[in-house]
Amino acid sequence: MLARFDLAAKKLELNPNVYRVLRVPDRELIVSVPVTMDDGNVEVFTGYRVQHNIARGPYKGGIRYAPDVTLEEVKALAAWMTWKCAVVNVPFGGAKGGIRCNPAEMSQGRSRR
Repeated sequence: MLARFDLAAKKLELNPNVYRVLRVPDRELIVSVPVTMDDGNVEVFTGYRVQHNIARGPYKGGIRYAPDVTLEEVKALAAWMTWKCAVVNVPFGGAKGGIRCNPAEMSQGRSRR
């Protein structure tokens, strides 16, 4: 994401001050999510929330559930949400969340919470 952003910023001759603001997210949060599994054991999953930019409106972005999700991936997806909203002129900023888990290995009740 950063390589593409750098290329686009150069081609657009983006103001250096705007470039510095848009290159990094506004906020990054890492959380532990304890879940009581069907067998009674508690599993603790790692969760991420990245709020990239709010300049065009409130943060917008869903949650990705995957066993290999990382903070870096969520940062990139949040930034891409910022660009997508701007390109189609939707009044939202970009954000994204992720929880490192495998929904395919969970029961219906656990994967919906």
